[in-house]
Amino acid sequence: MRSLTQLAALLLAVGALAAAHAHAQPAPFQLDEVTGPAGFAVERLKPRTIEFMDRPSDELIDPDAGLIRFEDWAQARPLEKQFLTPFPSYVEPTVETLVDGVRKRQKEKLHMYVAEARFALARRPEKIDLASYVTLPFVERTDPAIKHQLITEAEAISPKDPRAVHNQHPLRRWCDARPVTICVRSQYRFEGKLPLGIQIANKIRDSSKKPIADHLDFESELTLRSPDEVAELGLAALTGLDTPSIGALEQNIYYVNEVMQFGKLLAVFQRHPSDANQTVVTVYMALAVETSIFLKKKEFSNVPVLRNLVPAQVLAGKSSFNTGSSISAGLPMYARNQVKAIAAILDSK
Repeated sequence: MRSLTQLAALLLAVGALAAAHAHAQPAPFQLDEVTGPAGFAVERLKPRTIEFMDRPSDELIDPDAGLIRFEDWAQARPLEKQFLTPFPSYVEPTVETLVDGVRKRQKEKLHMYVAEARFALARRPEKIDLASYVTLPFVERTDPAIKHQLITEAEAISPKDPRAVHNQHPLRRWCDARPVTICVRSQYRFEGKLPLGIQIANKIRDSSKKPIADHLDFESELTLRSPDEVAELGLAALTGLDTPSIGALEQNIYYVNEVMQFGKLLAVFQRHPSDANQTVVTVYMALAVETSIFLKKKEFSNVPVLRNLVPAQVLAGKSSFNTGSSISAGLPMYARNQVKAIAAILDSK
């Protein structure tokens, strides 16, 4: 009888500890989809809730791609174009292509995927050490499916590389001449059925065309923008929040081997206008997709097994080939998971 009583007491104790541990774990951040700038008003922010928007007005969307043409984006949203491209004067690159055996120079047209998110951290701004996030572990934690390694400025893709030359900052080499900066080389292997679909697509393609890779290689610079830089750049005009900033984290993807031309992640940290114990974080993600990939629609749609590999569907996350929670899930799912991961990391420090 005594042993049964002791066992019951032990089980109760274990149950109580488990319940206490579960209670101690903060609830995960939730995503609240908004449809316009009013949805990002600070007074609307709720604890552990991310306000998120990635769909522009219907008149801006190219129906064939589901994204915004670069030139339409630049005209309709000049502030975003200024701050979310590799550098403010960035324009669509001019590239050399082979057409019927003749080399021609033409503009590389781009389509933009742009997401904006905002949430409040229950931490005083002065308690946040932004420099501590400019590290490889921070990058790794945002998406474990992507593998990363630190590289030096000398090891980075040459600015003469055709896929990087147009993204080279005109005033400095990437990963150089900034006090708090890391340079990262990354690789993401497509998941689920995508590698098989790509393998089939390569078999039916014209042998003169470059094979589609089953992975993405990219290089990026992660840097810290100081409060003075945030003010000098005028980033408050982008966030629409006129309160002092403690700085910003900025990641520029200046080289990608496939699909995209560049990418940028920008997180701006500002004081809460009415609560000194909170910090408002506004996050932007911009990805420039090469328009030429949408021309593969006919190439794939005529093959029954590849009808769902049409690029516009895959990028939008509306294909049977989509899977997982990373890039293979489509850009909307990827962006949402990235923002949720960043919020969780910032909240846990």
